[in-house]
Amino acid sequence: MPRSTALQWLSLVGIIWLQSVNGTNSNFPAYSSQLKQLLSLSQLQLNNLALASDVGKLFGWLAGIAAIYLPLWLVLLIGSTLGFIGYGLQYLFLTHYITFLSYWHIFFLTVLAGNGICWINTVCYVVAINNFPYHRQAAVGLTTSYLGLSAVIYTAAVGAFSSKPSQRAEEYMLFNSIFPLVVSVIAAPFVRHIDTGKPKKVEHGFFVVLMITIATGIYAVTSSLGPISRKSSPWFKVVGLGGCLTALLIIPMAEFMVGILEEKCHINRERRVCDLTTDADEVDDHQDVENRIKDQDNDIVEGKQEICAMEDIGVKLMLKRLNFWLYFFTYISGATLGLVYLNNLGQIAESRGYARTSSLVSLASAFVFFGRLLPSILDYAYSRSKCMVPGPATIAVAMLPMATAFFLLVINGSNLSLHICTAIIGYSTGAITAISVTTTTELFGPNNFGVNHNVVVANIPLGSFLFGGLAALLYRTQGHEHGRCLGLQCYSMTFLIWGSLCSLGVVLALVLHFRTRKFYLQRL
Repeated sequence: MPRSTALQWLSLVGIIWLQSVNGTNSNFPAYSSQLKQLLSLSQLQLNNLALASDVGKLFGWLAGIAAIYLPLWLVLLIGSTLGFIGYGLQYLFLTHYITFLSYWHIFFLTVLAGNGICWINTVCYVVAINNFPYHRQAAVGLTTSYLGLSAVIYTAAVGAFSSKPSQRAEEYMLFNSIFPLVVSVIAAPFVRHIDTGKPKKVEHGFFVVLMITIATGIYAVTSSLGPISRKSSPWFKVVGLGGCLTALLIIPMAEFMVGILEEKCHINRERRVCDLTTDADEVDDHQDVENRIKDQDNDIVEGKQEICAMEDIGVKLMLKRLNFWLYFFTYISGATLGLVYLNNLGQIAESRGYARTSSLVSLASAFVFFGRLLPSILDYAYSRSKCMVPGPATIAVAMLPMATAFFLLVINGSNLSLHICTAIIGYSTGAITAISVTTTTELFGPNNFGVNHNVVVANIPLGSFLFGGLAALLYRTQGHEHGRCLGLQCYSMTFLIWGSLCSLGVVLALVLHFRTRKFYLQRL
């Protein structure tokens, strides 16, 4: 079935394109200062707008329910429409086409747009898991890694199309509203469940996608930093990123051509078999058919073993499981804590007297991107040996260097330490975020994944409010002139608390691992 195999890979390309433009909230720091000036906002009001996008994730479970009862293409279009309305109305307000929006209207529109991100993410997760059930960790890891490139893509687009630097906030809003909707319309026909029959060997295809993804990340980093960024035209980055995303079409095109050739060879082979009339040939052919059937049955049995879950339950039963609460608080002490650090990175750098905040943010984004690739690399490395890397144990390993980085920030105030710790925290955050997607499926089953995982990630706004609020309160107590704080002491207590919470998260992840180790041992 060459067409079904090609469509399987085409669905993966569509998911990658969607994820590459779906991180609309990640470019908020690029225009937040200008937005603050245009709307005459206080720092607290601006921080609340940054939190508003995470608040939208509290209602992400609606997307999970919709994915169960509605066609995925409709769920996708609903999510992109929410973003179109949320950012589109803000664009019209900034350009003075409408004048009746208050601060709370803008806050609600940001929540709406943030919720739209959940709808698109849910579709991407469901399609990746359904279309690549035996390599879902690689599929999810590769596709979600492109969320880390969203800020780079939007920044490149604004740099290429911007006529006046003073209008960049409006242009970010415009692109945030249009890009996801346009890509959703293009990808909607392909983002669906594809039945390819018996399990296929897809390791080589994933290896090609992985190489293209790594090359894309390296290109994004090198074109954003150093002399290349200063000397090159903004269109250079736009064309380069567009070429990297288009290069992914090589895999479905190659699968389609190989499938056609295999069909022709199969037809010719059948014609030659029909010309043979000896009993020995008939016996050999009969045995060959039996062997193929056995091979197919073995592949299907292995596939079923790979996609099995510890239990397949809905959200009501999940909330009653101790494993869920261990997993929930592990996530909030790991990935969510890392996101809070990255959201406060500008003020952290300012308090330490580091002026090149943009390069630090680029460094963090690059390592988040490569951290998200970790599940894909592990899946490819262990696929041949049939080994299964336990999700909770992998999360514990990823959280350990993050905790160390927080403690290092307390005792070392150098710029080198700031760069190293930011890279570590970014990488760990990306890795935990990607690993958690497949871990949710392994612990609670694939049938209710859309709702279950959105309940898990509902801890992000909760953690952002608690940990971000704690950091702001401690920062204020150390503030001097006009509430500003300069020096290592500004965030020392915050980093100490965050490091302790992250260490507690490592312990919780290990407890979860020991509770589920029998399940993972059965899959070896």
